[in-house]
Amino acid sequence: MADRKPTKREVIDYRTEEIPARIRDLIETHLAIEEEEAKQAGALGFMARAFTIATMPHRDPKAASFERVNGDFTFYMSARPSIGLPYGSIPRLLVAWVSSEAVRTQSPHLELGESLAEFLRALNLYRTGGVRGDITRLRDQMKRLFASHISVEYQGETSWTIEHMELAKRAVVWWDPQDENDAGIWKSTLDLSDPFYREITNHPIPVDIRAITALKGSPLALDIYVWLTYRMSYLRRRTTIPWAGLRLQFGAGYAMDEQGLRNFRRAFLRELQKVLLLYPEARIEESDRGLVLIPSPTHIPFSVGQRTLF
Repeated sequence: MADRKPTKREVIDYRTEEIPARIRDLIETHLAIEEEEAKQAGALGFMARAFTIATMPHRDPKAASFERVNGDFTFYMSARPSIGLPYGSIPRLLVAWVSSEAVRTQSPHLELGESLAEFLRALNLYRTGGVRGDITRLRDQMKRLFASHISVEYQGETSWTIEHMELAKRAVVWWDPQDENDAGIWKSTLDLSDPFYREITNHPIPVDIRAITALKGSPLALDIYVWLTYRMSYLRRRTTIPWAGLRLQFGAGYAMDEQGLRNFRRAFLRELQKVLLLYPEARIEESDRGLVLIPSPTHIPFSVGQRTLF
Protein backbone atom coordinates (compact mmCIF):
# COMPACT_ATOMS: atom_id res chain seq x y z
CA MET A 1 0.00 0.00 0.00
CA ALA A 2 1.31 3.43 -0.91
CA ASP A 3 3.06 5.15 1.98
CA ARG A 4 2.79 8.73 0.73
CA LYS A 5 0.33 11.50 -0.01
CA PRO A 6 -0.86 11.68 -3.65
CA THR A 7 0.36 14.72 -5.55
CA LYS A 8 -2.18 17.31 -6.62
CA ARG A 9 -1.53 16.27 -10.21
CA GLU A 10 -2.53 12.70 -9.38
CA VAL A 11 -5.71 13.88 -7.68
CA ILE A 12 -6.62 16.10 -10.65
CA ASP A 13 -5.96 13.24 -13.10
CA TYR A 14 -8.40 11.11 -11.08
CA ARG A 15 -11.13 13.61 -11.86
CA THR A 16 -10.76 13.12 -15.63
CA GLU A 17 -10.94 9.33 -15.50
CA GLU A 18 -14.04 7.16 -15.82
CA ILE A 19 -14.47 6.30 -12.16
CA PRO A 20 -17.53 5.48 -10.04
CA ALA A 21 -19.49 8.50 -8.81
CA ARG A 22 -18.93 7.54 -5.16
CA ILE A 23 -15.14 7.62 -5.67
CA ARG A 24 -15.38 10.93 -7.51
CA ASP A 25 -17.36 12.32 -4.54
CA LEU A 26 -14.62 11.22 -2.14
CA ILE A 27 -11.97 12.91 -4.27
CA GLU A 28 -14.00 16.11 -4.46
CA THR A 29 -14.39 16.05 -0.67
CA HIS A 30 -10.63 15.56 -0.26
CA LEU A 31 -9.97 18.59 -2.46
CA ALA A 32 -12.39 20.66 -0.35
CA ILE A 33 -10.68 19.50 2.85
CA GLU A 34 -7.26 20.37 1.37
CA GLU A 35 -8.58 23.81 0.47
CA GLU A 36 -9.99 24.68 3.89
CA GLU A 37 -9.50 23.15 7.34
CA ALA A 38 -12.51 21.78 9.20
CA LYS A 39 -12.76 24.57 11.76
CA GLN A 40 -12.50 27.30 9.13
CA ALA A 41 -15.14 25.56 6.99
CA GLY A 42 -17.55 25.11 9.91
CA ALA A 43 -17.17 21.34 9.53
CA LEU A 44 -15.48 20.53 12.83
CA GLY A 45 -17.31 17.70 14.60
CA PHE A 46 -16.70 15.16 17.32
CA MET A 47 -17.22 11.50 18.07
CA ALA A 48 -17.52 9.84 21.47
CA ARG A 49 -14.34 7.94 22.36
CA ALA A 50 -16.14 4.72 23.38
CA PHE A 51 -17.76 4.53 19.90
CA THR A 52 -14.30 5.04 18.37
CA ILE A 53 -12.41 2.36 20.27
CA ALA A 54 -15.13 -0.19 19.50
CA THR A 55 -17.97 -0.21 16.98
CA MET A 56 -21.71 -0.76 16.68
CA PRO A 57 -23.16 -3.44 14.37
CA HIS A 58 -22.81 -2.87 10.63
CA ARG A 59 -25.88 -4.97 9.83
CA ASP A 60 -28.92 -5.97 11.82
CA PRO A 61 -27.55 -8.59 14.25
CA LYS A 62 -31.04 -10.06 14.74
CA ALA A 63 -30.21 -10.37 18.43
CA ALA A 64 -30.90 -8.51 21.67
CA SER A 65 -27.22 -8.05 22.59
CA PHE A 66 -23.94 -7.25 20.86
CA GLU A 67 -20.31 -7.20 21.97
CA ARG A 68 -17.10 -5.80 20.47
CA VAL A 69 -13.60 -6.23 21.89
CA ASN A 70 -10.51 -4.07 21.42
CA GLY A 71 -7.66 -5.44 23.53
CA ASP A 72 -8.57 -4.86 27.17
CA PHE A 73 -11.65 -2.81 26.22
CA THR A 74 -15.10 -4.37 25.75
CA PHE A 75 -18.14 -2.54 24.35
CA TYR A 76 -21.50 -4.17 25.08
CA MET A 77 -24.96 -3.16 23.88
CA SER A 78 -28.34 -4.67 24.69
CA ALA A 79 -31.88 -3.82 23.66
CA ARG A 80 -35.46 -4.90 24.07
CA PRO A 81 -36.25 -7.50 21.38
CA SER A 82 -39.31 -5.47 20.36
CA ILE A 83 -37.05 -2.55 19.37
CA GLY A 84 -33.72 -4.13 18.47
CA LEU A 85 -30.13 -2.89 18.32
CA PRO A 86 -28.93 0.06 16.21
CA TYR A 87 -26.93 -0.80 13.09
CA GLY A 88 -25.56 0.73 9.91
CA SER A 89 -24.52 4.28 9.10
CA ILE A 90 -27.40 6.26 10.59
CA PRO A 91 -26.60 5.51 14.28
CA ARG A 92 -23.01 6.58 13.60
CA LEU A 93 -24.23 9.85 12.08
CA LEU A 94 -26.51 10.30 15.10
CA VAL A 95 -23.68 9.76 17.59
CA ALA A 96 -21.44 12.17 15.65
CA TRP A 97 -24.17 14.84 15.57
CA VAL A 98 -25.09 14.38 19.25
CA SER A 99 -21.43 14.42 20.30
CA SER A 100 -20.70 17.53 18.24
CA GLU A 101 -23.72 19.36 19.68
CA ALA A 102 -22.78 18.41 23.26
CA VAL A 103 -19.24 19.75 22.81
CA ARG A 104 -20.44 22.87 21.01
CA THR A 105 -23.16 23.79 23.53
CA GLN A 106 -21.45 22.32 26.63
CA SER A 107 -24.89 21.13 27.69
CA PRO A 108 -26.41 17.64 28.11
CA HIS A 109 -29.78 19.01 26.96
CA LEU A 110 -29.99 19.05 23.15
CA GLU A 111 -32.71 20.24 20.80
CA LEU A 112 -33.14 18.00 17.77
CA GLY A 113 -34.89 20.62 15.63
CA GLU A 114 -38.47 21.81 15.50
CA SER A 115 -39.30 19.38 12.70
CA LEU A 116 -37.98 16.13 11.35
CA ALA A 117 -36.92 17.89 8.15
CA GLU A 118 -34.60 20.20 10.10
CA PHE A 119 -33.03 17.26 11.90
CA LEU A 120 -32.56 15.37 8.62
CA ARG A 121 -30.75 18.37 7.15
CA ALA A 122 -28.47 18.51 10.19
CA LEU A 123 -27.48 14.88 9.53
CA ASN A 124 -27.15 15.40 5.76
CA LEU A 125 -29.99 12.98 5.07
CA TYR A 126 -32.95 13.41 2.73
CA ARG A 127 -36.65 13.74 3.42
CA THR A 128 -37.68 10.55 1.67
CA GLY A 129 -40.30 8.09 2.87
CA GLY A 130 -40.97 4.45 2.10
CA VAL A 131 -39.41 1.37 3.63
CA ARG A 132 -35.84 2.37 2.65
CA GLY A 133 -36.31 6.14 2.83
CA ASP A 134 -34.19 8.24 5.18
CA ILE A 135 -37.18 9.31 7.30
CA THR A 136 -38.22 5.70 7.96
CA ARG A 137 -34.66 4.57 8.65
CA LEU A 138 -33.93 7.55 10.91
CA ARG A 139 -37.05 6.93 13.01
CA ASP A 140 -36.18 3.27 13.42
CA GLN A 141 -32.49 3.84 14.24
CA MET A 142 -33.20 6.69 16.68
CA LYS A 143 -35.47 4.39 18.66
CA ARG A 144 -32.88 1.63 18.61
CA LEU A 145 -29.98 3.87 19.63
CA PHE A 146 -31.72 5.92 22.32
CA ALA A 147 -33.35 2.83 23.88
CA SER A 148 -30.16 0.74 23.99
CA HIS A 149 -28.30 -0.11 27.17
CA ILE A 150 -24.54 0.35 26.80
CA SER A 151 -21.72 -0.87 29.04
CA VAL A 152 -17.99 -0.31 28.62
CA GLU A 153 -15.53 -2.54 30.43
CA TYR A 154 -11.78 -2.30 30.92
CA GLN A 155 -9.74 -5.26 32.15
CA GLY A 156 -6.34 -4.04 33.38
CA GLU A 157 -3.47 -6.02 34.85
CA THR A 158 -4.38 -5.08 38.40
CA SER A 159 -7.91 -3.73 38.12
CA TRP A 160 -11.27 -4.15 36.45
CA THR A 161 -13.62 -1.28 35.58
CA ILE A 162 -17.13 -1.24 34.17
CA GLU A 163 -19.37 1.73 33.45
CA HIS A 164 -22.96 1.77 32.22
CA MET A 165 -23.17 4.52 29.64
CA GLU A 166 -26.55 4.84 27.97
CA LEU A 167 -26.54 7.64 25.44
CA ALA A 168 -29.98 9.02 26.32
CA LYS A 169 -31.39 9.67 29.75
CA ARG A 170 -34.57 10.98 28.14
CA ALA A 171 -35.67 11.51 24.54
CA VAL A 172 -38.81 13.25 23.31
CA VAL A 173 -39.14 13.09 19.53
CA TRP A 174 -41.96 14.60 17.47
CA TRP A 175 -41.94 12.92 14.08
CA ASP A 176 -44.25 15.28 12.20
CA PRO A 177 -43.69 19.01 11.58
CA GLN A 178 -45.76 21.18 13.84
CA ASP A 179 -48.47 23.57 12.76
CA GLU A 180 -46.74 26.88 12.02
CA ASN A 181 -48.86 28.54 14.72
CA ASP A 182 -47.49 26.11 17.29
CA ALA A 183 -43.88 26.04 16.10
CA GLY A 184 -41.45 25.97 18.99
CA ILE A 185 -43.95 24.79 21.61
CA TRP A 186 -43.24 21.08 21.33
CA LYS A 187 -39.59 20.69 20.42
CA SER A 188 -37.89 17.34 19.99
CA THR A 189 -35.27 17.09 22.73
CA LEU A 190 -32.61 14.72 23.98
CA ASP A 191 -31.15 14.66 27.49
CA LEU A 192 -27.81 12.86 27.52
CA SER A 193 -26.97 10.52 30.37
CA ASP A 194 -24.38 11.86 32.81
CA PRO A 195 -21.74 9.19 31.95
CA PHE A 196 -22.08 9.77 28.20
CA TYR A 197 -21.99 13.56 28.59
CA ARG A 198 -18.83 13.33 30.71
CA GLU A 199 -17.23 10.99 28.19
CA ILE A 200 -17.85 13.23 25.18
CA THR A 201 -16.97 16.53 26.87
CA ASN A 202 -13.87 15.19 28.65
CA HIS A 203 -12.56 13.10 25.72
CA PRO A 204 -13.92 14.47 22.43
CA ILE A 205 -12.46 12.89 19.29
CA PRO A 206 -12.28 15.59 16.57
CA VAL A 207 -13.48 14.60 13.09
CA ASP A 208 -14.21 16.41 9.84
CA ILE A 209 -17.96 16.32 9.24
CA ARG A 210 -17.33 16.56 5.48
CA ALA A 211 -15.47 13.24 5.66
CA ILE A 212 -18.21 11.68 7.80
CA THR A 213 -20.83 12.77 5.25
CA ALA A 214 -18.81 11.51 2.29
CA LEU A 215 -18.37 8.07 3.89
CA LYS A 216 -21.94 7.68 5.18
CA GLY A 217 -22.70 4.97 2.60
CA SER A 218 -20.40 2.54 4.45
CA PRO A 219 -20.54 2.00 8.22
CA LEU A 220 -17.20 0.17 8.09
CA ALA A 221 -15.52 3.09 6.29
CA LEU A 222 -16.97 5.49 8.87
CA ASP A 223 -15.54 3.36 11.68
CA ILE A 224 -12.12 3.16 10.03
CA TYR A 225 -11.95 6.91 9.44
CA VAL A 226 -12.82 7.86 13.02
CA TRP A 227 -10.52 5.20 14.46
CA LEU A 228 -7.56 6.23 12.27
CA THR A 229 -8.05 9.90 13.13
CA TYR A 230 -8.00 9.00 16.83
CA ARG A 231 -5.18 6.46 16.64
CA MET A 232 -2.86 8.74 14.68
CA SER A 233 -3.36 11.49 17.27
CA TYR A 234 -1.23 9.56 19.78
CA LEU A 235 0.72 7.00 17.72
CA ARG A 236 4.46 7.48 18.36
CA ARG A 237 6.03 4.39 16.82
CA ARG A 238 5.45 1.94 14.00
CA THR A 239 2.75 -0.50 15.16
CA THR A 240 1.34 -3.67 13.63
CA ILE A 241 -2.24 -4.55 14.53
CA PRO A 242 -3.03 -8.24 13.84
CA TRP A 243 -5.89 -8.96 11.44
CA ALA A 244 -7.54 -11.12 14.08
CA GLY A 245 -7.56 -8.18 16.49
CA LEU A 246 -9.02 -5.87 13.86
CA ARG A 247 -11.76 -8.42 13.18
CA LEU A 248 -12.72 -8.41 16.87
CA GLN A 249 -12.87 -4.61 16.82
CA PHE A 250 -14.52 -4.01 13.43
CA GLY A 251 -15.63 -7.34 12.01
CA ALA A 252 -19.21 -7.77 13.14
CA GLY A 253 -20.87 -10.49 11.08
CA TYR A 254 -17.71 -12.27 9.90
CA ALA A 255 -17.22 -15.92 10.84
CA MET A 256 -14.56 -16.66 13.46
CA ASP A 257 -12.60 -18.99 11.17
CA GLU A 258 -9.84 -18.57 8.59
CA GLN A 259 -12.26 -17.96 5.74
CA GLY A 260 -14.09 -15.36 7.81
CA LEU A 261 -10.77 -13.65 8.56
CA ARG A 262 -9.88 -13.55 4.86
CA ASN A 263 -13.30 -12.10 4.01
CA PHE A 264 -12.93 -9.46 6.71
CA ARG A 265 -9.43 -8.51 5.61
CA ARG A 266 -10.61 -8.09 2.01
CA ALA A 267 -13.59 -5.92 3.07
CA PHE A 268 -11.47 -3.86 5.49
CA LEU A 269 -8.83 -3.06 2.86
CA ARG A 270 -11.51 -2.14 0.31
CA GLU A 271 -13.11 0.38 2.68
CA LEU A 272 -9.71 1.60 3.88
CA GLN A 273 -8.92 2.71 0.32
CA LYS A 274 -11.99 4.99 0.44
CA VAL A 275 -10.83 6.47 3.75
CA LEU A 276 -7.32 7.11 2.38
CA LEU A 277 -8.77 9.14 -0.49
CA LEU A 278 -9.97 11.57 2.18
CA TYR A 279 -7.08 11.10 4.59
CA PRO A 280 -3.98 10.47 2.42
CA GLU A 281 -1.64 11.71 5.17
CA ALA A 282 -2.26 8.44 7.05
CA ARG A 283 0.83 6.28 6.51
CA ILE A 284 -0.26 2.65 6.39
CA GLU A 285 1.21 -0.58 5.09
CA GLU A 286 -0.34 -4.01 4.67
CA SER A 287 1.40 -7.17 5.85
CA ASP A 288 0.44 -10.79 6.31
CA ARG A 289 0.61 -10.29 10.07
CA GLY A 290 -1.69 -7.27 10.13
CA LEU A 291 -2.15 -3.60 9.37
CA VAL A 292 1.01 -1.53 9.94
CA LEU A 293 0.43 2.00 11.25
CA ILE A 294 3.25 4.52 10.90
CA PRO A 295 3.16 7.79 12.88
CA SER A 296 1.30 10.35 10.76
CA PRO A 297 -0.45 13.70 11.15
CA THR A 298 -3.95 13.25 12.51
CA HIS A 299 -6.75 14.33 10.20
CA ILE A 300 -7.66 17.26 12.45
CA PRO A 301 -4.62 19.53 12.99
CA PHE A 302 -4.91 20.05 16.76
CA SER A 303 -4.73 17.91 19.85
CA VAL A 304 -7.54 15.64 20.97
CA GLY A 305 -9.44 17.16 23.89
CA GLN A 306 -8.31 20.73 23.19
CA ARG A 307 -10.65 23.01 25.11
CA THR A 308 -10.59 26.12 22.88
CA LEU A 309 -12.28 24.53 19.92
CA PHE A 310 -14.94 27.16 19.15
